[in-house]
Formats: sequence, C-alpha cells, structure tokens
Amino acid sequence: MKEWALENGATHFTHWFQPQRVGTAQKHDSFIDYSACGEIIERFSASQLVQSEPDASSFPSGGIRSTFEARGYTAWDPTSPVFLLEAGKTKTLVIPSVFLSWTGEVLDLKTPLLRSLTALNEKLINLQKLLGNKNAKQIKVFAGIEQEYFLLSKEIVKSRPDITVTGRTLFGNTPAKGQQMEDHYFGNIKGNILEFMEDVDHELYRKGIPVKTRHNEVAPNQFELAPLYQVENLAIDHNLEIMEILRKVADKHNMVALLHEKPFAGVNGSGKHFNWSIGDNTGTNYFEPSKSPLKNISFLLAISAVLLGIKKFGGILRASVADAGNDYRLGANEAPPAIMSVYLGEFIRNLLDSIEKASIINEKEVNEITLGVQNLPKVNKDYSDRNRTSPVAFTGNKFEFRALGSSANPSEAGTMLNLITTYGFDEIYKRIKSKKGDDVKKKALEVVKEIITETKDIRFEKNGYSQDWHEESAKRGLPNAKNTPQALKLFLTDDVIKVFSKYNILTERELRSKIEIKLENYLKTKEIEYKYAVKVVNTLLLPAILKQINLLAKANENLSKFNIKPEIFSKEFETLIKLYDDIKKYCIDLDNFLAADHSDITATADEFSSKGTEILTKLREKVDIAEDLVADEFWPMASYQKLLNTF
Repeated sequence: MKEWALENGATHFTHWFQPQRVGTAQKHDSFIDYSACGEIIERFSASQLVQSEPDASSFPSGGIRSTFEARGYTAWDPTSPVFLLEAGKTKTLVIPSVFLSWTGEVLDLKTPLLRSLTALNEKLINLQKLLGNKNAKQIKVFAGIEQEYFLLSKEIVKSRPDITVTGRTLFGNTPAKGQQMEDHYFGNIKGNILEFMEDVDHELYRKGIPVKTRHNEVAPNQFELAPLYQVENLAIDHNLEIMEILRKVADKHNMVALLHEKPFAGVNGSGKHFNWSIGDNTGTNYFEPSKSPLKNISFLLAISAVLLGIKKFGGILRASVADAGNDYRLGANEAPPAIMSVYLGEFIRNLLDSIEKASIINEKEVNEITLGVQNLPKVNKDYSDRNRTSPVAFTGNKFEFRALGSSANPSEAGTMLNLITTYGFDEIYKRIKSKKGDDVKKKALEVVKEIITETKDIRFEKNGYSQDWHEESAKRGLPNAKNTPQALKLFLTDDVIKVFSKYNILTERELRSKIEIKLENYLKTKEIEYKYAVKVVNTLLLPAILKQINLLAKANENLSKFNIKPEIFSKEFETLIKLYDDIKKYCIDLDNFLAADHSDITATADEFSSKGTEILTKLREKVDIAEDLVADEFWPMASYQKLLNTF
C-alpha cells in the first residue's frame, strides 16, 4: 500500500473517519521516521496502517469521556478501499477508519454501520439455513445514494453573509420566476454547468466512484448526480467524498455548491435518496421475485422483515434523518412527511392481499400467485408507479428511503435500515421455529400471512402530503415527530434501547451519548442562525430600510414645497416606519430569547424548535416585506431572483 502511494506521489497518510458531527475528519502523518541509528527514513508499518491515535479531546462524545481525556483511536476499515487525496502538488494516502475511545466505546458513525451489517448477516444466514438454503454464505447489503445540490455564483454569494455562515438564506422573498414554470427539471444543461459536471465526473472516476447520472433538478440552479450501486459501506464512504468533491470543484469554477436541505424558501429543498437492497454471495437479490419457489419465499420473508421492522421501530428511521436543516424540508411538497409509512406499489399490494385472503397457504399456492411477475418484460424492473410522497417506497427490486437530507451522513440511515430489518428477520426466525410441524416452508408462509395482517397500519398508497393522511396516521398510532427534538426522543424508549444493545449496535451509554451529541449539534446550528439573523438585520438591513425612509422623507419634503402631498408616499412611509419598528422588536425578542437560561439541553432544544423558530419566522416575514419596498441600490443582499437565475 505504501509503495503504491509513493509511486503516485504521496508523502503523507491519514486515517479518515466519521466523527459524530457534520462531515469527516483526518490527521496527516508523513512517511518519515527515525532509523535505529537516528537517520530519517521512509517508513509505514503495519501497525500504523491498522491503528492511529489522534487527539480526541475536541470531538463530541456525549459524556462518554471527559475533555481532559485526549486519547482516541482510529482503526482501518479494510472493507473500504484506500484512496489518494490531492491538494495542489500534495498527495495523501487516505485510509477509511473507525473511531473509538480508548475504552473501545463508539465515537463515530461508521462503527455502528459495520456492526449492523454483521448483525444482519448473522440473522439472515440463520433464516436461510432454516429454509434449507445451503448456498448462502454471506449477506451483502447494497446502496445507491442519489445526491441533490444547488450551484450559485461565488461572486453573488459574497453579498449573502447568511449563506456563508449558515449554509442557507435567513431572509429573501420568493422570486417572480422560481420553479413554477417547471422548466428546469430535466431541462437542457447549460454549458458552464456541464463543464462543472464533467470536472466532477473526472474527479469521481479517478477515485473509483462510479457516477452514472447527472441532470437538472426541480428548482432553479438545483442539480442531482447518482452513482451505480455498490456495497453499502463503500457507497456511504463514496457519498461523503462526493459532497466534498462537489464543493471543491465548484470553487474552481467560481461557484458555490450548497448542500443545505432548504437553502431557499418557496422553492424545493435538497435531499438524497437512499436506494437499498439485500443480496448474498450467490447473486440473489432478496427483494426480487423469482421462478424459484425457495427464492420467492425468501422474497416474501424479506419484504415481511422490512414491514415488521418499520412497524415496530419506524420512529428510529425518522430519528436517523433528524437535524436542523432537514426540519425545514420534511413534509414540504418536495420531501416525504415525517410519518414513516411504506409504499409497496400495486403488484406487491395485490400479491400480499392475495396471500392474506388465501384459505390454504403452501408453496404451490404462492408460486401461482407470484407467477404473474414472470410474464413482464425483463427491462421492466418497476412493477408499478412510484409514490414520491412516501418516505419508504418499494421500487421493483429495492427500497428507496427518501427522507435523508442532502448534507446528511448516510451512515445513520443505513444503520437503522439494517437494524430494523435484522430485528424483522430474527423475529421471523423465532416464529417459524415456534410453529409445530416439519414443513419449514409452509410454516414460513404462515408467518408471512401473519405479518401481512399485522403491518397493514404502516402501508399507505396515497398522497402522503395530504392532511387526511396526517389525521389517519394518528388514528393508526404512527409516530409523527415534527422536528428534531421530538424525533430524537424516539431513540430513548425501552424497546429501542434494548434492540440497539441486543444486536450489538450501540450500548445504552453509547446511544444516550449519540442523542446528546445530536441535540448539541441541533442547538448550535439554531443558535448560529438566530444570532446571525440579528447581526445581519442590525448591521445591514435596518440601515438599508432607514435609507429608504430618509429618501421618502426628503421626497415628501420637496413635494410639500409645491403643496403636493401624494398619498402613496405617505402610506409607503408609514409602512416602512412600522416595519422598522416590528423588525427591531423581533430582533430584541430573539436576543432576549438567547439570553434566557438554557442549561437543560432537552428543554432548550424544545424551546429552540418552537419559540425560537417562531420568532425567526416572524422576523423573516417582516424583512421579506421590506425587501420589496426598499430600492435595489440600498438593499445590501442579492435577491433570490439574482441568486437563482444566474446560470
């Protein structure tokens, strides 16, 4: 590995890991060391490859370790290939790693993912052995992670300090021409954007990231790329690289790549669709029907395992995508609601309904029920239309989890999908074993029939955006966490704590520390937004409004000399005076809110999500009205029209 890196010009190596904060982390070490006689030599030992010891004192640990305890360990994840990081003439060997405390407790997001893959492998192999499948030796989880993003002119963004500091616009009116013409989605890609995309593709191919698709998205200046499917761990590592490459290449093209979930009000936000499937070493996809009776039973059991997992632990699937940015997006008309339901499509729905209604359930009956799929052309993988309002949709031979935010680390969602399905397979195994009789396949089908009936509440085929669904889901008892603090509480029920511990994903202490870290991240994000909103208003926007007020006052004074008193001037003058007072008041309210006692982290998170958000929303409403009344020459920040219609 060292020789390969040196041949390609690398001078340093780094263990690249995923701390429980936004982004990734790395510490670079050179390939030099002292020899036995004190000379400088090139050295990269096996021990350095396997383990490194970065200072962990400033990484969030959620109370697992004290600030003065600096020791943490990174350990190589050999299931994810190394790669080279380049910056100018500098090249560094990057080693994907896990990150643990010196006592072995989790400090990262990759370790729980790897543990969930181990648990899923064990439980599904056990089930396959019970069914008589001797060929399945290893379970493989696959993922295809689509990434949405915005591109803005770097020059125009200079006048938007809110974007620079918070990643989104704190203020701004919806442009006259936004996305209402629906002319951007899949539209012609403009020349400068295509050049950017070509450079992105080039960088991704050089790193072995097989990007497949690129296109315009719904909102102006919004785009998407999608890679080919890979094993889940590698797909997630590659998505983290993709986000960084988008930013770097955009900078070279005098652009800014925005990955915030909702950078603009009034137009679509950005997410990433996590396409997820389960296979094994024989090439079988457990989410695809087959002519083989055994594989069809496995297909039905796999669907049942997912349904059972979401029925029992749908709340943690919602919690896995909870953060301050995604709160602005979930439930809007470009993202699924926060209610975790499953859309199976017409074919699977009819298939499950037929099994549920069948008086006799056996292998022959199920084979006849599933035979219809074999008559479809092979090219038609999707047996029914998609439902973009569903957070979890079956799309032919995989599930698509649509609730992830665009800036999210997909490891959390991947871990939860694996965990709830592990629970499903484990529960199915126990139910089959507990049934009397020797016909394992018949018992398996009886279990499938039971689960179909049990999990009807989480299946929903209609419009997830509708108010009717919110009311119906409440009757069904489905959790509907409106914001991050509410969602994170779903991690701390007794059943959830037990399931994390049972499958060795996280101990109770690790899980509680994880929630504390996520709450801290949420609070810090919101606090930055609130503080910076006040600063921008006081130092940029109120002075601009005053200039307009002074301009109107002078105009009124000049016209009054000729006994002309236009009523429109008086109304606009009074409106701006009132807006100035209201805006100043809400700034004071935000300042007072931030100055209050916030020592209880849980109570503070609830307050930030409710009262704090309410004040900022009111402040924004007033500022956005003022933007339309102040002359362009006075208004210091680029409008949405300029931001979103540059390219």
